Amino acid sequence: MNLNFVKRPMTACLFRLLIACALLMLSACTVGPDYVLPTTAIPESYKELKDWKQAQPQDDVLPDHWWEIFHDAKLSELEAQVNKANQSIIQAEAQYKQAQTMVQGAAAAYFPTAQASATMNRFRAASGQSVAVNGVKYLFGTVVSAAWAPDLWGSVRRQVESSEDSAQASAANLQALRLNSQAALAQSYFQLRALDAQIKLMNDTLNAYDKSLQITKNRYIAGVAAKSDLVSAETQLESTRAQMINLGIVRVQLEHAIAVLIGKAPAELSIEVVPFNVAIPSIPASLPSQLLERRPDVAAAERAAAAANAQIGVAKAAYFPNLNLAVSNGQQANILSNLMTTGARYWALGPAALAIPLFDGGARSAQLQQAIDVYDASVAGYRQAVLVSFQQVEDNLAALRILEEEVASQNKAVASAHKALELTTNQYQAGTVSYLNVIVNQTTALSNDITAVNLQSQRLVAAVQLAKALGGGWNNKALPTRDQAGGEVKWSQFLPVPIVDKD
Repeated sequence: MNLNFVKRPMTACLFRLLIACALLMLSACTVGPDYVLPTTAIPESYKELKDWKQAQPQDDVLPDHWWEIFHDAKLSELEAQVNKANQSIIQAEAQYKQAQTMVQGAAAAYFPTAQASATMNRFRAASGQSVAVNGVKYLFGTVVSAAWAPDLWGSVRRQVESSEDSAQASAANLQALRLNSQAALAQSYFQLRALDAQIKLMNDTLNAYDKSLQITKNRYIAGVAAKSDLVSAETQLESTRAQMINLGIVRVQLEHAIAVLIGKAPAELSIEVVPFNVAIPSIPASLPSQLLERRPDVAAAERAAAAANAQIGVAKAAYFPNLNLAVSNGQQANILSNLMTTGARYWALGPAALAIPLFDGGARSAQLQQAIDVYDASVAGYRQAVLVSFQQVEDNLAALRILEEEVASQNKAVASAHKALELTTNQYQAGTVSYLNVIVNQTTALSNDITAVNLQSQRLVAAVQLAKALGGGWNNKALPTRDQAGGEVKWSQFLPVPIVDKD
């Protein structure tokens, strides 16, 4: 339907059109299922929470800067740089802003579109026709037109809802990446400190081995030690030195990894060697019922399920008729100077089109089923994220508990190994045992010392992983609201020329 009127007032028609559109919007509905949080099985308590030492005082959550519970100034200094310069986090922040912009793009469908155009035609009528003016003629015109498709069935509303949910999921993914980067830095840092302790331990051992070698040389020169004792002492010294040098490779790689995590080139970072004396902190393990509120990855999976649910409504709305309205107002004349005169004006309401889908070869049905399948997959992904979150907490609770028991036994083994070494060394100097016995006990003592350092490193890494598994002090209340998910709408976005703030 296209109603064209020339030289007639359009105020009454526009008023009737606005009334009709308002009535359409009031009677509009939103098709598709409303979102309901998927159900999950939540245990009443953690199985591995046996004789767990809670933090004092009895806090139930970690602080925002969770790494400060380790009381390591250098670690805190490095962690402060993660948010500022980590390029993966900066990339995720840009992706979140992109998701906010997509919300604005979806909401733009609520509004009509308008455009202005100017035309000029130069033509000549075909011969044999009866025309008022023979020869070449001109036709000038200007027109302003607007079109609008009312959201009768909630397709736009569901799309905006889905975009908002996706933006919230992007914000949660950003926080999950930030937490992963913080945990990766802390883990690499403690492993580096453990390597420093091992290198110092080996260096001290090398000094002891060197003294043993000198004693053996003197005994060999004096004729009370065999040549094999001297060769064995030299072999032990050099093989241990090679092991210590090899640890340097792992250390520099960890240092390089930390540099990248804080957004620096490896050449820009050097971490000095300090004593390895970080204590295992008491970590507040929140209740399982609270865990889902503190895991950003779980929040991201849940918001993704909500976004997929809204897409079902978008797919269902495609089954219903679409109404498109248009209006235009312009001027037309065959002489340019007459273009702005009253007689040249015209306006039109229409075309008004009501499109009713009849047959599409099953495309809409396939799109609806696809949306349902995507939602089902998202729900399964959310439930899997919940299960993994409980698993990670249980794993690290068990690791800390078992490692504590292992450390107690290992400390006894270290003390016994050093006592055995002391006794064997005295026996060798007294000539009652061979140097092979000394080597065996020296190797055993060094191995137990290294194991003790590794266990301390494992405990610290498990503590970091537990803090990460508990959400690192985050809470889903930090997620942006629906209004915040759409970002800041600036007046410049409605201008017909692009004005983009790169900052």
